[in-house]
Formats: sequence, C-alpha cells, structure tokens
Amino acid sequence: MNSKTAHPHLTPLTLWVITIATGLIVANLYYNQPLLSLVSKTFNVSEDKAGLISMLTQLGYAAGMLFLAPLADKMKRKRLMMIDFVFILISLIAAGIAPNINILIVASFFIGASSMIPQLLVPMAAHLATPDSRGKVVGQVMSGLLIGILLSRTLSGFIGQHFGWRAMFLIAAALMLVIWAFLFFLLPEVEPEYSGTYSALMLSMVALFKNEPKLRLAAFRGACVFGCFGAFWTTLTFLLQQPQFDTGSQTAGLFGLVGVAGALGASAMGRISDKTDPYYVTTATIAAVIVSYIVFMLSGSSLVGLVIGVILLDMGVQGTHISNQTMVLALHPEARNRINTVYMVSYFIGGSIGTYLASHFWSAYQWTGVCIIGLIFSGGALTAHLLCRKIAMAK
Repeated sequence: MNSKTAHPHLTPLTLWVITIATGLIVANLYYNQPLLSLVSKTFNVSEDKAGLISMLTQLGYAAGMLFLAPLADKMKRKRLMMIDFVFILISLIAAGIAPNINILIVASFFIGASSMIPQLLVPMAAHLATPDSRGKVVGQVMSGLLIGILLSRTLSGFIGQHFGWRAMFLIAAALMLVIWAFLFFLLPEVEPEYSGTYSALMLSMVALFKNEPKLRLAAFRGACVFGCFGAFWTTLTFLLQQPQFDTGSQTAGLFGLVGVAGALGASAMGRISDKTDPYYVTTATIAAVIVSYIVFMLSGSSLVGLVIGVILLDMGVQGTHISNQTMVLALHPEARNRINTVYMVSYFIGGSIGTYLASHFWSAYQWTGVCIIGLIFSGGALTAHLLCRKIAMAK
C-alpha cells in the first residue's frame, strides 16, 4: 500500500460533496417527525402507534452505528458506503409504498440502520484532511450534518402538507440516488487499517466503555439530552394539531428553521469552551435544556413560547453534544472511530427512549406529560454531570 492510496488529497470539491452528502443522508432519520399525524390518519392508528416510526428509526440508526460503522476499520470505506446505499434506497421506497403501519415501522428501522453513512464520512474527512486543517474540515462536515437534521423537518413538513407523506420518502430515495452518484465519482477510497477480527473489534469497544469513565459520563449526558430532543420533535406535530394552534405539518417543519438559531448558538459555545473550562460550559448547556422544557410547559398555547423553547433546546442539546465529543475524542486518538461509535450509539438509544416515552405520555397526559419526560431526562443529565465533576475535569 502506498502513501498516496492510504491518504489521498482532499480537494475543496470533495469536501463539499462530503458535507452535502452528510446533511442529506442524516436527514433520512428526521423526515418522518412532522409527518406522524398524517401517517396516523392514513392508517387510522393512534398517535402513540405512529410514534413508533420515529423511535424505530432512531433505534435503527443506533444499530447501524454499532454493527456496521466499525466495519470501516476492516473494509474499504467507499466500497462499504456504495453497498450500504442499496439498502437505503430499498428502505425508503418500502416506506413510501408501505400498505400498512407495520410495514412502515419495519422500513423505518432499516432507514435508520442503513443511514449510518455520516458516521463514516465524518472520520473519513478528518483522515483525508491535513493536520493543520483538520479542525476546520470536521467543523464544516458537522455543520452539514446539523443543518440536515434541522432543515429536514422543514422540507418534509412542506412536502407532507402539499403532496402527502408518501411523497417525502420517494423524494428522499431520489436524492439518495443522486448522492450515490456524486460519491461514486468524486469520493476517494480509504484503505482499511485494522487487521484483527470483527469480534475483536467489537470487544474492544466494550473495553473502552468499561475503562474510560469520561466516555461513560459523556454517553449518559448525551443520551439524556438527546432523549429530550427526540421527545419534543416527535410530539410537536401532535401539539400543533390541537385546537389552540390548528396548524399542519408544514408549521411543524418550519420550527426546523428556528432550530438553526439554536444551532448557531451551540457553535458559539463550542468556541467559548476552547477558551474557558468546558465543564462550566457544559453545565450551562444542560441547564439550557432544562429551562427550555420549563418554557415548553408554560407554552402549550403559545407559538412565541414554543419558538423561544426551541432555540434554548437546540442550543443546549447541540452544545452538550459538542462538549461530549470534544471530551471523548481526546482520549485515544488511535481508537477515535470506536470511541465515537460507543458515544453515538448511546446518544441515539437515549433519543429513541425519549421518543418512545414521550409518545406514550402524550397519549396519557398530552403536552404536560411530554414536558415531564423532558424535565426528568434533562434533570438526570445535570445530576450526573454535577456528581461526576472530578471525572469531567480530570486531565
């Protein structure tokens, strides 16, 4: 293996292709959220049952990261992505033509599992970048991922309102075909560096989780705050269907635009954490999530209150996420992919649990129940953070 093959040059065009691909692929996980009320009406099922679509998508993503992403250390990364795109296309088309809710739920799980490619593209961009540009490169790709998460709801809300929820999944499939073509022609190949067995690779992640208290702390904090994130965004469309708002999926999707403001605030917090103690910055970001749910509880009939809460929620969740990743990726440079896998799997398991519980609490207690779930999760994150101060601040 020559050095040129192992470390190709990262051109600006390739970087932009990676950034756009990351945003559009991760969007597959979130298209369903503004569409859940439309799905429940189509199949005449409860909102609780429709909420399983969002939960299984998140669980699928966690499963894909856990069992598929580590293969990037054993297989050529581009080849792995090209194969995975076949399953993304099949899953999205299956969702778009699903004859019943159960088929849609199963397809949603596989949409999540196959859409784990962003967790290959982010480390790949870091690998291809020169050492003096690595931070800038990763920051750009992560910006693409974050914008994809936030604006996916805006797009799906509009499509769902005007063309129906099925159209969104079929449009997503067409977008994936375009992205596949761009990556096929423009993405360089990266040779695998790990020569051990798959089972040894998986067991090494267990050892990392067991031996690194900072990783365990970050995983718990991340799971809790992303649980808050999933709880709000999954049930927002149900709230906006209530008589006090009486709006459609398009309005729910427009809240994604509001979330961009919170995301920009999170990026600012990331820069602040480079100059101050990250522990105190993380304290502030988790506190922002708690305050957001207090605002939500008082805003069951106020769009202005919901907007304020969304800004605080997205700022807090994304700020905490940046802090967590900064902390864990500094632990073992040679094991960054596996550490990132452990952290992100925990992160999305938390999101799926928050989504599941919020759907049930919505059915039983409506918006107040959702806010209670958010306060429990965010309160748990802050409690663990404060109790583990020595771990978080250890050098």
